[in-house]
Amino acid sequence: MYIRQLKVERKLSIAASQQALGGQAKAKPKVKAKAKTKAKKSLKSPKGKVAAAAWSQSHAGPHSVYAHSKPRVAAVKESAKVQRPRRVREEKDGSQYKILQQTIQSNLECFLFLQQPEKAERLLLLYHSSPAKRKLLNVNAYNIVMRSWARKGCLQRINRLFSMLESVGLRPSLDSYAAALECMGRSQSSTKAIWRCVQQLKNDGFHVDELFQKCLFEEDEKEKVLRAIRIVQPNYQLPPPPNPQTCKSSLLQDFYSKEKLVSYPKLDFSVQELQERFQQQLELELDSTVTIESVESTKPVTPQAIKARKLLATLRSRWHDSILQALQKSKHNMSQLKTVSGYNILYPYLCLLPDEEYVGIMLQILNTFSPQGESLAVLARELGSKVYNRYITQRKLRSRQLEKVQEVYEDYIHLLAKDSQPDEYLPREYWEKLVAEAGFGPSLNLKDCSWPYMLLMRLGMHMLELLVQAVKVPRNILNPRLEHKLIPVLYHIYSFRSSWQVGLIKPHPIFSQIVSDAAETLLTFNSSAIPMLCPPVPWTSPHFGAFVLNDTRLMRFVDGAIQHQLLLEQCPPVNLHPVLDALNQLGNCAWKINQPVLDIIISIFNDKGNEKLDIPPPISEAPRPPAAPSNSSTWNKSQKQEVLLYKKKTAEMHSLRMDALYKLSIANYVRDKVFWFPHNMDFRGRTYPCPPYFNHLGNDVTRAILLFAEGRPLGPKGLDWLKIHLINLTGLKKKSALQERLEYANEIMEEILDSADHPLTGRKWWMNTDEPWQALACCMEIAKASRSPDPAAYISHFPVHQDGSCNGLQHYAALGRDLIGASSVNLMPCNVPQDVYSAVAQQVEEFRKKDAEQGVKVAQVLQGFVSRKVVKQTVMTVVYGVTRYGGRLQIEKRLKEIDEFPEEYLWEASHYLVKQVFNSIKEMFSATRDIQNWLTDSAKLIAQSGRTVEWVTPLGLPIVQPYYRSSSTVLNCGMQNLSVKNSSSNQKPDTVKQKNAFPPNFIHSLDSTHMMLTALHCLRRGLTFVSVHDCYWTHALTVDVMNQICRQQFVALHSEKILQDLSEFMLEKYCRYSSPVGKPPPLSFPPTPIPLPGVVVPRCSRVVSSAWGLLWREAVLPS
Repeated sequence: MYIRQLKVERKLSIAASQQALGGQAKAKPKVKAKAKTKAKKSLKSPKGKVAAAAWSQSHAGPHSVYAHSKPRVAAVKESAKVQRPRRVREEKDGSQYKILQQTIQSNLECFLFLQQPEKAERLLLLYHSSPAKRKLLNVNAYNIVMRSWARKGCLQRINRLFSMLESVGLRPSLDSYAAALECMGRSQSSTKAIWRCVQQLKNDGFHVDELFQKCLFEEDEKEKVLRAIRIVQPNYQLPPPPNPQTCKSSLLQDFYSKEKLVSYPKLDFSVQELQERFQQQLELELDSTVTIESVESTKPVTPQAIKARKLLATLRSRWHDSILQALQKSKHNMSQLKTVSGYNILYPYLCLLPDEEYVGIMLQILNTFSPQGESLAVLARELGSKVYNRYITQRKLRSRQLEKVQEVYEDYIHLLAKDSQPDEYLPREYWEKLVAEAGFGPSLNLKDCSWPYMLLMRLGMHMLELLVQAVKVPRNILNPRLEHKLIPVLYHIYSFRSSWQVGLIKPHPIFSQIVSDAAETLLTFNSSAIPMLCPPVPWTSPHFGAFVLNDTRLMRFVDGAIQHQLLLEQCPPVNLHPVLDALNQLGNCAWKINQPVLDIIISIFNDKGNEKLDIPPPISEAPRPPAAPSNSSTWNKSQKQEVLLYKKKTAEMHSLRMDALYKLSIANYVRDKVFWFPHNMDFRGRTYPCPPYFNHLGNDVTRAILLFAEGRPLGPKGLDWLKIHLINLTGLKKKSALQERLEYANEIMEEILDSADHPLTGRKWWMNTDEPWQALACCMEIAKASRSPDPAAYISHFPVHQDGSCNGLQHYAALGRDLIGASSVNLMPCNVPQDVYSAVAQQVEEFRKKDAEQGVKVAQVLQGFVSRKVVKQTVMTVVYGVTRYGGRLQIEKRLKEIDEFPEEYLWEASHYLVKQVFNSIKEMFSATRDIQNWLTDSAKLIAQSGRTVEWVTPLGLPIVQPYYRSSSTVLNCGMQNLSVKNSSSNQKPDTVKQKNAFPPNFIHSLDSTHMMLTALHCLRRGLTFVSVHDCYWTHALTVDVMNQICRQQFVALHSEKILQDLSEFMLEKYCRYSSPVGKPPPLSFPPTPIPLPGVVVPRCSRVVSSAWGLLWREAVLPS
């Protein structure tokens, strides 16, 4: 079924781009063969395939793309034949229907961009003239062609399109009338014609004002529409912008109250400085990529490296010419098809950018290959996505949207600059005000022009095929004694993943050797991978915010999934204001680099690394491969296993080393700059920085080299907070009160100062802590502060963290008013902090002792090995839905780290311990299990009825779980067939994932809500605030204030009727309607486990002001 589905899509997509109905060949049959156990391809194969090594596919992203079960046999390139279109399925809600509809519209958008209205209309007519294919057209398709002709001022063509709309029973939309009026404004049509158009618009139930309130315009379209209207209504004025709406959430009444507004905090930059930074960022994004020096560039260059670099430069010059020639030949062949048998679907997509840009994209991909090879599917997706992103950039330039952004941003920075007047607007509000005042010009949101995922993959595969075919190297380039013969640089091979064959592209060892010898010191990144050099554009809608040019989603979701975007678009804009404002607050935090720490890390990185300090060593430090017979056919099983383990270890080392290289190189690139991290969120509302490599969500190394750009004096308690923060980073004194931690820090001041002064030559106390690099950075800050004349006046840029005590269990305990559980996670007053991990470990140890006394062997073996560290990860993730199987793997990993533990008992001991951990949690958190069961049972009922689980967070963010039964679609390409596994909202929900994921996802959404509430209220109090989920950062001066806000907002959140509101939402959505034909019947949910009011929350309110208390381990320091 799925193969047939793709055939229909492929054939209609090709037909969709035909310019004439030429001779059509019969569709060739496809056979899905079972996966074989071996894939044998000789080097003499025309496609240059070699025998596959048994390494696993590295894939990234939400779609799992595998090679089709068998290498393609007697397959013809899709440009060679045009197959007869078949009748399209009539169900308009089918995923195939939507893919085809999106493909047609993206093709039409290409012709619009290329200013080829004739071709756009010919494509439209091809569908319009066929009753079967006409069902794929909606009014948007006709509107795109209307816009093409409107730019040419061809009113006759637009009138014809209106007649075509009427003939198929489609009603013109506002965009239809906007195109017609634009055309009339350009061609200076008669008053009578414009009057008729305006009357027809009104007869269809629209109002002229709606043209300017709801339509999106590019270039000068808005002005032309206005010119036409003023011909018949000379005094017509643009409608005033709608009055700003205020969020009515009970949690944010004070925040949005006009009586309590305060000025937005200023940055330490003038208007001119911010304008200069904006220009730097704009240039960076216009270039699409950024090339920076690697931190390895400090190493001396050897004569061998100089020779290899010259050789590589010569080869790249040749490859550039070869790829350019191959691309131009491919495009020429495609264009010639117009007169023979049709029009290749990819041709317009290969014309959107200059040829040089396509070649640059392919060479950039070539430079990133690892010796182990890369997943063919991932490479294809990356190539297709790069073309799409550059096309979007060109559209923004062509539409003059960028000009509008520049104009608005130049005024926007007055809100942030230190030399401008204070203003009480939020960034979102100020930006919206400026846009409304600008009036004319293009819209800041582009009309939707997204490409179908299958199209992205097909385009990427075509470019990958060109790359593999065009890039060659002389066989004797490193060994002159060999025959001079050109051989491919890249080979298409197969590996195995379970029973599936996985396509890989692997570089020839000659290429890998040259690259290794060259030891190049330049790295190229997409501009979106680098932190911003100016404050981010504020989020004002789900479509607009973050980078200046780079397209960024407000909500991250899998490619092809549209349900999240639809929910956001249907949500009243005012309901999204709290989420948008919180993201803007996080993104507006300015950062700088801790240069002394960065320099120490780079020195160790370039000196063979240090695994204990989480600095990955280079590949040269990998263990030597096992000695084996020269003939691989004589290897025994253990020898083969050793080789596989060696390859796996080498691949892991390469991956870790490159990850560290990217992070450190980007940090070094911005070492003298101030920079920003724009934020977006996942479907649960959890926030993330957009730059993927280097950000504050990274590991210990990354966090240690980040400082706030803004400095604040330590104040009377700031130095004490730095010391407490240091002890928290060591992992020591977890059960001690704050005062005890402070006293301990004062006792070891000699060690702290020695670490700061002699980090690599002293006693190295900092190296033996849980977070060594952050501990070292903190030691240095404490040393500078304590040696200053007045520590209270010392200006500190150092972030101090306040980490949650098993945050998920805190939310469950508060939801269930669970007293015992609440005490163990610091929701109740106590003289010393409670540690739930230690409590569970203690409970498990008691169970173990009883079993050991009764002669249980594994319990006896575990004596002395049950510790907080062993159980911590499992306790932490139980709340997020970890299963016993997953928990066992976690515990097994911890036991493996203990050298003294007998290896033969790993499985049995981990199986025993995970059972005891689950039993302990069940005893301590009784209400938690009831709530989890209720959420799980409810989600199961919803999914079994054929619907997805949805809810709305207390801040008004709509959420839907994106778990569907995946379907495979076979993508027929020249190199190999790809079976693309994708999930879409047209598939049935995955019941198991829907029910298992609901409890953790719901808790994550509450966790995110609490963080956003804290961020917004910290903004009103003038605090610098960022978060790593449940770990909150601020200056040492403001830790006490942040602690108070965070507790107040937790109490406020859980004073809401969260479970009751969720229950009412689900009853309203899934139960209270009569069941129409074709829709699932109403559901009957289990009773809601709503706790009695007043059990925990009132006591929590009193805890806020106590020395220990609600939520965070680090409460308020005693005076």
